[in-house]
Amino acid sequence: MDEQLIKEVLSDPRNEKEEIQALQDTIYVIGGKWKLPIINSICNGNRRFREIERSIPGITTRMLSRELKDMEANRLLKRTVTPTSPVTVEYSPTDYCHSFADIILHMIKWGKEHREKLKEKA
Repeated sequence: MDEQLIKEVLSDPRNEKEEIQALQDTIYVIGGKWKLPIINSICNGNRRFREIERSIPGITTRMLSRELKDMEANRLLKRTVTPTSPVTVEYSPTDYCHSFADIILHMIKWGKEHREKLKEKA
């Protein structure tokens, strides 16, 4: 574990209540089955609703719409409407969203390692 990060994040003495609240806040914003795959899709260049939907197997139109609205409200995404015919709507990650980059990369790494570990036991 990175000692500098530990000193930066955890108070001395430790405040368990504050740590739990911070974890709950994070899970509230990025938790659930779909938010991180949506962020990943948009950061990989899928900007329009149908592109995002097609890039995420199993997500429904209704769920994607709800999650995009929630993520926009939490300032993770910017929704841009261009008054063309037909109207064009594009989603882009905010700078705030990019602050999740390290978390997402670590989660992808952990997920790959976890899958390999499960294969070893089989």
